[in-house]
Amino acid sequence: MVVMLFFGKSFGFSANLRIICAACGAGKRVPFFDFNWKNQIWNILFLVGAILGGWIASTFLSNGEAVQISQATIRDIQQLGFSAPQGMQPEELFGMEALSGLKTIALLLGGGLLIGFGSRYAGGCTSGHAISGLSDLQWPSLVAVIGFFIGGLIITFLLYPLIF
Repeated sequence: MVVMLFFGKSFGFSANLRIICAACGAGKRVPFFDFNWKNQIWNILFLVGAILGGWIASTFLSNGEAVQISQATIRDIQQLGFSAPQGMQPEELFGMEALSGLKTIALLLGGGLLIGFGSRYAGGCTSGHAISGLSDLQWPSLVAVIGFFIGGLIITFLLYPLIF
C-alpha cells in the first residue's frame, strides 16, 4: 500500500468493472467509460492474481477437511436454519442447489444491483475505501467505511431475520 500511495495509485476491486467495460469499447457509447484504461492494467492483473490465487489455494493447498469454526458459530448458523459447513462454507448458502429458488435469484440480483449502485455512488468499493482510502487518510473514505459497517449491522440484525 505504501508503494501504491508513493506512485499515486489507488486500490479497489470495483474499478476493475469500469476498466473491463472501457477495454471492451463501452467508452464509445458512455462517457464514464471513456478514459485511458491501459494506465490501470495493473489493477486487472491484481484481479486475475486474486482469482488465480484462490483457485490454487482451493485446488492444491486444501486438505478437504471442513473449515474449523467455533461451536458458538455452528450453533448460530444452525439457529438460522443452516448446517455446519462440510467444506469451506454451508452448502445451503453457497452450493449450486441454492440457485434453484426464485427468491435466492431475486436476492442475488437485487443485492448485486445495490452493491453496484452503492460502490458507484460512494466513489469506490469497500476494499478501495477501507484499504486505499483510509491509508491515504481520506475523510470521505472514513465516512464510507462507517456507513458500510452500519449498513452491514442493519442487514444482519434487522433485515436478514425478515428475509429468512
